[in-house]
Amino acid sequence: MFAALLNVVLPVVLVAGVGAVLARRFPLSQDTLGKVSLNALTPALALSSLLGTTVTAQAGLRLAAAYFALALLGVLVAFLAARGVPGPTRRAVMASVAIGNNGNFGLPIALFALGQPGLDQAVVIFLCSVVLTFTLGPLLYGSSGGARAGLTAVLRLPVVWCIAAALLVRLLDVPLPLGLRRGIDLLGQAALPMVLLSLGIQLGQAARVALTRPVLTATLLRVLAMPALALGLGLLLGLRGLNLQGLVLASAMPTAVNAFLLAREYGADADTVASAVALSTLASVATAALVVTLLPGIGRLG
Repeated sequence: MFAALLNVVLPVVLVAGVGAVLARRFPLSQDTLGKVSLNALTPALALSSLLGTTVTAQAGLRLAAAYFALALLGVLVAFLAARGVPGPTRRAVMASVAIGNNGNFGLPIALFALGQPGLDQAVVIFLCSVVLTFTLGPLLYGSSGGARAGLTAVLRLPVVWCIAAALLVRLLDVPLPLGLRRGIDLLGQAALPMVLLSLGIQLGQAARVALTRPVLTATLLRVLAMPALALGLGLLLGLRGLNLQGLVLASAMPTAVNAFLLAREYGADADTVASAVALSTLASVATAALVVTLLPGIGRLG
């Protein structure tokens, strides 16, 4: 576990830590960094990864189906675990468990833990998490627009159109000019450092963590229960090898910052979600290292 902590998690923590230090010293705009990452770097990473991925269409669809099923299972478990909690806070717990940080935390850890094939798996899961966040999030928080508003928000994201473009290029087997491909790859390579810096800045600007029962429930379910559920569900759905490793590793990621942003947008219990984001991120330093240590054995199951 110490080796996983040192070689896989520590690089992520170091880069995010630089962002946290910068946030304490300078007035940095989360909105600006978020727009750069969401509208330029992440779409380029998705396009670059999908153009060169070794994940087959069948494997990608199975992985996506398992990820969505896991999220719904997480919602159910959180609903049962948060009994007796007021409605808005209960929904905040459910969202905090279901919506994981498969972008600025999950992508670099997958790369360090499983190499380029692992990053390819993580990109598929990340793209699914984008769709899940902007559809399930509004539904859980009680948005008047519901799933329709969420789907509209998804369709406005450049990353969705980059996915469509990459799939079309691969389907038609169209060769891209070398200069264009290099430009896309260069932007994509900038995505991981930028999203980690953004994560650190968000944590550096965060308020104090409230250690309430709902926050602790959401955190424990997110970083401990979800990996166990992912392993069982993945085996049940026939995932093996790298696919199973990718799903379990993704499930060990902390609550996504987007869960907090949506809670604030829709007037939900944003304080509970914000504390769950911060606490689960800190806790996942240890739990993600543990999961990384177990990945070789998970890959041999079945």
